[in-house]
Amino acid sequence: MLSTYALETQVIEPGLCTGCGACQGMCPYWGSCGGRTLRYFDCDRQDGRCQQFCPRMPTDLDALRRKFFSGTDILPEIGPFRGLYLTRAADASIRAEAQHGGTMTALVALALQEGFIDAAALTRSRGGLDAEGVLAATAEEVRACSGSSFQIPPTLAVLNRALQEGRYRRIGVVGTPCKTLAVYKMKSMPLPENDNHADRIGMVFGLFCGWGLDWDGIRDLTGKYTQPGKLTHMDIPPSKYHSLELTADNKTVSVNLDEVTPLVRSGCRYCTDMTAEFSDISVGGARSTDGWEVDKGWNQVIVRSEKGAELLELARRKGILEFRDVPESGLEKLRRASVGKKRTGVRNLREKSGDGSLGYLQPSAALFREL
Repeated sequence: MLSTYALETQVIEPGLCTGCGACQGMCPYWGSCGGRTLRYFDCDRQDGRCQQFCPRMPTDLDALRRKFFSGTDILPEIGPFRGLYLTRAADASIRAEAQHGGTMTALVALALQEGFIDAAALTRSRGGLDAEGVLAATAEEVRACSGSSFQIPPTLAVLNRALQEGRYRRIGVVGTPCKTLAVYKMKSMPLPENDNHADRIGMVFGLFCGWGLDWDGIRDLTGKYTQPGKLTHMDIPPSKYHSLELTADNKTVSVNLDEVTPLVRSGCRYCTDMTAEFSDISVGGARSTDGWEVDKGWNQVIVRSEKGAELLELARRKGILEFRDVPESGLEKLRRASVGKKRTGVRNLREKSGDGSLGYLQPSAALFREL
């Protein structure tokens, strides 16, 4: 049995919480404010969905993979794998609003149109700030969520409420690696006597993620370089640029990354997943030999499941997405980048534990033995 305050003592107090919202939207005991997860009331449950779904509570990642993915399709560095693609939305108006190539927006809208899902839990922000979880049921509502935020809102609280309300039968989820892991923990139905209605999760879309930022810190930082309310876009180019790009009034300012990295959320320093390994399909910014000016208009896409492959092929046939050839070095570069994040997360966990253990990854230690 898990202790009553397991989330408080094992996740929040040690600084492991990612703010994903998996513990919220099911009862009145947990909530959030400004990106911080809060326990509002004492609870006498010895076990519960909040503890079982949290991506920073101990998880047997190998068992979870075996439950949902074919073992022959797993690459150690990036997880379940059926192919790597470079794509962008064919609709130029989608691309204009998107973080990079608009692939995620186009795919989620197509999934709604074709009945893969009938609603989607998404993140909406204002130029990257004041991020919030929303439930979208139309293509227009999906497009309103275009663009990215380095704030991590509790989007899964929106999912939890929608699952319990029962209005939608196939709910999609778009999220960072911590969120998609939590969703697959939900899908594993750990507490069948207290059903969380995870059979209503229709499809999981993952976002590549390096880290999220402190809400107040990034708001203050952007305020140094842009006028309040004017920010329309923020992005981080490849590592050689060592910068955060802020766009306001059609002008882009580059902020040295040395000002940004101190704002990285504590919980993100212990993450070992860059590509959202638990998802049907994962999307990130493109990286190729063509350079940033070309790549920032494209996405790289990992297909992980049969459902993900079906949706991507449908997008190809219907002309929803445009495709480019993946460079020969593309997959190897992605694998190296992913391993880099795994090594950093493992090193930080070992340092935090004081005894070299892997904390919440301990049930899956074999997966990280060589890092």
